[in-house]
Amino acid sequence: MDYIALTSGMTPIKHMKINRAFMIGYLATAWMLTRTQVVYAQDFPDIAGASAQLNTSRSEQEEDARVKKLEKYLTSLNSPLVDNAEDFVKYADIYGYGDNWSMVAAIAGVESTFGKRVPKNSYNAWGWGIPTGKQSGIGFEAWEEGIATVSKGLKENYMDRGATNLASIGRIYAPPSHTWAGNVQYFMNEIEQTSVEPELSL
Repeated sequence: MDYIALTSGMTPIKHMKINRAFMIGYLATAWMLTRTQVVYAQDFPDIAGASAQLNTSRSEQEEDARVKKLEKYLTSLNSPLVDNAEDFVKYADIYGYGDNWSMVAAIAGVESTFGKRVPKNSYNAWGWGIPTGKQSGIGFEAWEEGIATVSKGLKENYMDRGATNLASIGRIYAPPSHTWAGNVQYFMNEIEQTSVEPELSL
């Protein structure tokens, strides 16, 4: 059998030995690879768990841009609701209308100038349970309770019953006003368009 020498001056016999050695090594390596056990992360629960926990921790620590927008907007108006910006976003997500996360805050803007004009100690910035023309009605223990109650009520008593836009919500929430929905939409736009980019100083 003829062989092509790998280097000049190499004899066919030496080359044949090298080829045999190469083939033996190659086959041995291939056999070892077929015998190698593939190990996945779940085979090491402690390591996998630690990795997942770190990722979760980082995610929880990331500030939501929606919260930043609302905080900045409410701060600019000196609203007492500023410390509850995260609650507005949280309950919007809980009740499944996160895309309209600014709605409950915007309603507070229309009904009470973002919590600045409310019945004393009521924490009711939404006119929730207060009949039109009356000055008192339902009160809450804190702003968060009000945010949670209104967010849940809008979902269960309005959206789930077919009132899926501001116009249809307004016909139930604030009759006979023809401007309520437009005013709520105005504040929603203002909040969502608030810039949270860092300001550059010269």
